[in-house]
Amino acid sequence: MTEQKGTMTVREAGRKGGSRVKELYGLEHYRQIGKKGGRTLAEERGREFFIAIGQKGGARLRDLHGPEHFAAIGRKGGEAMKAKYGPDYYSRIGKKGGRARKRTTANGQ
Repeated sequence: MTEQKGTMTVREAGRKGGSRVKELYGLEHYRQIGKKGGRTLAEERGREFFIAIGQKGGARLRDLHGPEHFAAIGRKGGEAMKAKYGPDYYSRIGKKGGRARKRTTANGQ
């Protein structure tokens, strides 16, 4: 009988390790380390980095799916909000927006 070594792929090993970490620490662990990584990245690279990668990602989506994709996902999100909060939701928040307090400047005006 021969013993085989190295039959697991890197992907399988990663999945196995990730499952074990999830089992030991739970999903909240991944949320915490993700937020920590995001804060560190923001401190190191700044706001402009996130703007640049967001624009790059948006351009890629536009190239893959066309500009109508953004209209479709916006419509889908609007319909989800309408289903969740009712058909008069946008009317209510529009009225609240009209009553919003004015922002004060640094010198209090």
